[in-house]
Amino acid sequence: MATVSLGLESRRTDSEVTLQALKNRVREFVSKRGWEKYHNPKDLAEAICIEAAELLEVFQWASVEEALSWRKDSSKMGSLREELADVLIYCLSMANTLGIDLSEAVFRKLEKNEEKYPAEKYFGRAR
Repeated sequence: MATVSLGLESRRTDSEVTLQALKNRVREFVSKRGWEKYHNPKDLAEAICIEAAELLEVFQWASVEEALSWRKDSSKMGSLREELADVLIYCLSMANTLGIDLSEAVFRKLEKNEEKYPAEKYFGRAR
């Protein structure tokens, strides 16, 4: 299996990088540190929850309007970007550990959600 290095010198965007390239890069990162023994489904699920809580903590006590204004605040955006990346890295690692094809999983889940929440019935409704 070839790995794709996505070091700091090659900052790439969503439109340029595949999920598989990200999964490979996370696998490479974990492997270089010998962390595979710690990357079991239970511990990864815990790590995802912990990192998601850290993401949520950035929003603690903020109003919706205030949170939306952070798009113009480089400090807040930096914190949000890092916490969201941590969540995604652990999700990618779990997909690697369990052999889950994330694209397939997302499309299957969206199909189920389309059946469960038809647009004509749920348009503009949050509940």
